Amino acid sequence: MPKAEKHSGKQYNLRREFLCSFAFSHLVPTLLKIQNSKLNKMTYEQFTESLTQSSPPDHISVLLQALWYDANGDWEAAHNIAQSSEGTRAYDHLHAYLHRVEGDTWNAGYWYRRAGAEVFKGSLKEEWQTLVQSLLKNT
Repeated sequence: MPKAEKHSGKQYNLRREFLCSFAFSHLVPTLLKIQNSKLNKMTYEQFTESLTQSSPPDHISVLLQALWYDANGDWEAAHNIAQSSEGTRAYDHLHAYLHRVEGDTWNAGYWYRRAGAEVFKGSLKEEWQTLVQSLLKNT
């Protein structure tokens, strides 16, 4: 590769151009992804503190948004999210929990089976905490 080339009256260093192009197309997105994952990592305490806000935090997963809505008394919004991806284990598990909240244990059992999960034996609060912690861990 030649060290420099004249193009349109300007002199270019092809090696420098290649390195800059590589950095912007490969390294910079990777670094931004790492930085964003660190910025968006939320603790259980931060999530529970967000429950006092008027809406769920923007950067959390849809499943966490559903649990945020449930904790704020909007069962319908949480249920709509659970129904939005029926057939996906995590959504089906959320769906099971929400029917348990509703008091419909038969329907909850159906959704636990679809999710491949055991019926939760603890309190609703304990299950909510377990679901939130699991989702936070996996994001």
